[in-house]
Amino acid sequence: MVTATQKLTPVEATAADRAEAVVVRFAGDSGDGMQLTGGQFTLSTALAGNDLATFPDFPAEIRAPQGTTFGVSAFQINFGSAAIETAGDAPDVLVAMNPAALKVNVAALKEGGLIIADTGEFSARNLAKAGYDDNPLENDSLARYKVIAFDISARTLEAVKEFGLSNKEALRSKNMWTLGLALWMFDRDRQPVVDWLKAKFAKKPEIAEANIAALNAGHAYGETAEIGGQVRQHHIDPAPAEPGLYRTVTGAESLSIGLVAGAQLAGLPMFFGSYPITPASPLLHHLSRLKQFGITTFQAEDEIAAICSAIGASYAGSLGVTSSSGPGIALKGEAIGLAVMTELPLVIVNSQRGGPSTGLPTKTEQSDLYQAVYGRNGDAPIPVIAARSPADAYDCAIEAVRIAVQYMTPVMLLTDGYIANAAEPWKVPDASSHVPFAVRFAEKDVEPYQRDARGSRPWIKPGTPGLEHRIGGIEKAPVTGHISYTPEHHAQMTEERFAKVRNVADSIPEQDVCLGSTSGRLAMVGWGSTFGPIHQAVRRARKRGMDVSHIHIRHIAPFPKNLGALLKGYDKIIVPEMNAGQLKTMLRDQFLVDARPMNKIAGQPFMIAEIEAAIEEALA
Repeated sequence: MVTATQKLTPVEATAADRAEAVVVRFAGDSGDGMQLTGGQFTLSTALAGNDLATFPDFPAEIRAPQGTTFGVSAFQINFGSAAIETAGDAPDVLVAMNPAALKVNVAALKEGGLIIADTGEFSARNLAKAGYDDNPLENDSLARYKVIAFDISARTLEAVKEFGLSNKEALRSKNMWTLGLALWMFDRDRQPVVDWLKAKFAKKPEIAEANIAALNAGHAYGETAEIGGQVRQHHIDPAPAEPGLYRTVTGAESLSIGLVAGAQLAGLPMFFGSYPITPASPLLHHLSRLKQFGITTFQAEDEIAAICSAIGASYAGSLGVTSSSGPGIALKGEAIGLAVMTELPLVIVNSQRGGPSTGLPTKTEQSDLYQAVYGRNGDAPIPVIAARSPADAYDCAIEAVRIAVQYMTPVMLLTDGYIANAAEPWKVPDASSHVPFAVRFAEKDVEPYQRDARGSRPWIKPGTPGLEHRIGGIEKAPVTGHISYTPEHHAQMTEERFAKVRNVADSIPEQDVCLGSTSGRLAMVGWGSTFGPIHQAVRRARKRGMDVSHIHIRHIAPFPKNLGALLKGYDKIIVPEMNAGQLKTMLRDQFLVDARPMNKIAGQPFMIAEIEAAIEEALA
């Protein structure tokens, strides 16, 4: 029974059941084009009007030995006719292009799920490479699943033989044959993929035509072959959506657009200094294509040069931005302290990955929270915010820019490997709805560390007449900014830098409750990319009458002013996060609440079922 405090909202009452969504995972060797296949299937799905979420999962090795489990690349998409907030728990369909792909992914497939396998790759040699003693397609080891196995390789060769390609070249179209079959299975239009192939291979039309032929052959096979009752065409209606312009974005794309928007709202040119590192590199790739908006991109020789160039740009009057992942943020640590000391605006994007050290370069984690909040020498406070999804990264980027320029401080923006690489539909906002926060540079009658009501010092462009001053990493005297070793000056300036960051809380929204009530038996409190699985799990639990709410924190340093009082309204607090319990510790420290950890340190996102189980146990 649902109590008055647990009354479902109209959105909850009409939310999608599991049956209205399908989860498909494409898996193969890292050279089989699974990310490309998934990306094009995502495009067709978005154009069909379904809501969706994706999860690319690929190996860290540039080219692991072909056919081994180390080299398996996968792409999962969850799509449906109602709100989709995660890439799904267990796939309904697994497309396995070789034995290794089957070996790595079959355990994730739901009971009774469908396996589509390419028998052309299930040779004795490939089976041995994957660690199979005998062929799983020919014994009863897959009895729990529906299995459709046929020679995709041979059918691809047959489809493209008229183009005179070598066997090696022809087999590169195998992913397009598979995509064609998938498009038929889910009643998708092939034309967007055809248009994309013609554009991609405009200088090699014979390659484009071969891939189109493979695509059409896979689609025709689904239409005409008697595959069996397991494979049928399945239509999923479009998801309800507000009217507007939509596009599918990855977190990296959304973040790059948001940074550009933030720079425009501040009225500043933007300088992006970066050094390549997985999974942060796509941000550099996207921003390098946006020069027409006053964006300068610089690929530095190392992480330290990248951030120092960005600090120099901010000193000169541009918006300095840099990005990296955990190992690179560690290298940037001293320079972040320089930006704190000089009090210059700087946006630092941390696309988190599994650690420590090199760790899991292509897997996702949330283990850099301590690093973001505390990870510098000396007392060096900076604001920290976290995006919860690929589309949300746009708004978070604008917010990071606003805080940086209004409070004259470096700001850390946290995403992670899942957000950076995953995709979801994004409603393109009306640019006129954004409130500008145009920067005004000081021109006269001001001291370099004279503070305004926010606690911010003025932004002075070098060479402004009468406003020349020293800047550097040595401590300064209050107001004048002269070098000072006086104990009282150091204590005062340290407190002023802390006060300025605390004052950020005056300009951020109070913490809301995403789903549920403002008090009750249980609150699931998350941050970052755990939003989707927490939200879906809480929604399902509330439908079953459980008194549970979802709180998701965007502003982590400083926390929203009402967060402590809000948390104390719940009997129990559970904090699901992909680390060893970092936010949990911060909540206990700052608010003296009994926040309990739910940790996952596997390089993979939470599943909805995992969080549902934790809710049920807590409320038992």
